[in-house]
Amino acid sequence: MPSEKITSAEVAKAAGVSQSAVSRVFTPGASASSKTIEKVRRAADELGYRPNVLARSLMTGKSRIIGLVVAYLNNQFYPDVMEKLSNGLQAEGYHVLVLMAEQTANNTDEMLEKILDYQADGIVLASASMSSELASRCRAEGVPVVLFNRTQDNDLLSSITSDNVAGGRKIAEHLIQQGYQRIAYIAGWSGASTQRDREAGFVEGLAAAGRKLFAREDGNFHFEQAKLAARQMFSVDEKPDAVFVCNDHMAIAVMDVLRDELGLRIPEDVAVVGYDDVPAAAWGSYKLTSVRQPANRMVEQTIATLLSQIEDADAPPLRLALDGPLVVRSSSVKLE
Repeated sequence: MPSEKITSAEVAKAAGVSQSAVSRVFTPGASASSKTIEKVRRAADELGYRPNVLARSLMTGKSRIIGLVVAYLNNQFYPDVMEKLSNGLQAEGYHVLVLMAEQTANNTDEMLEKILDYQADGIVLASASMSSELASRCRAEGVPVVLFNRTQDNDLLSSITSDNVAGGRKIAEHLIQQGYQRIAYIAGWSGASTQRDREAGFVEGLAAAGRKLFAREDGNFHFEQAKLAARQMFSVDEKPDAVFVCNDHMAIAVMDVLRDELGLRIPEDVAVVGYDDVPAAAWGSYKLTSVRQPANRMVEQTIATLLSQIEDADAPPLRLALDGPLVVRSSSVKLE
């Protein structure tokens, strides 16, 4: 037979404090003196007391659950970001419910329906999109949504991104400054704002110098499709002498094809630049020039924005694009 559950009243009696003091000790964000916390936790440990989180959520109307939806984890950028987001939210006393979705809004909507069933206090969408209808419903139900590393044409949604347009422009300026002439681009998934903004900035940067894209292929943020795009782009007689690949995950695939399959030297025959600055970009076998996404600041702003909107349902949506530096490595620097 299971033993009887220990109550907060019994813990209060053992600790010599009030029952409300016990409640404050086990309520995230509530205040209690260090002496009270020590006495209550010692008594709770000795008695085997566990607070009833579900019961508290029914009383407060808050689940202390944040839904975190991510579309894919193959890109090294996202596992790192998910860890930062989870740790940051847990430090604020929230439980994180992680769900995997596809990149399409329809699939994401199914995941969000599940999160709403759990009475989540807020939602973070990373590398995913949602329909305008569901965004409106979340707003009506008082569930704030923050887009991480994505934007949508929806005034109801807050979004925290790096400045992808500026990043694309920096890459164009760098390649032009290095003296490359036949500058190409391998795109990500067309439905992603990151793809659209990076390409727009890149094309703007080329146009400012009187240049146009020499060639373009689609990689769809997919490793194998990026390899196929590289094979197609470099199968012609007049090949690009530089290529910007929309993220590092694809850029690494492209570099493997160029060197291992096509026998091209990087950067002597072709320069390669990526975006995100994932750990592998700095590895000695790649030394990939890349725009570094300011992940720590993006995570901090995402959490701050979400918590602000949880506390104040009338808080206006925030759209923020944070600048990230171009980290230059040998993959794009012309040799003398």
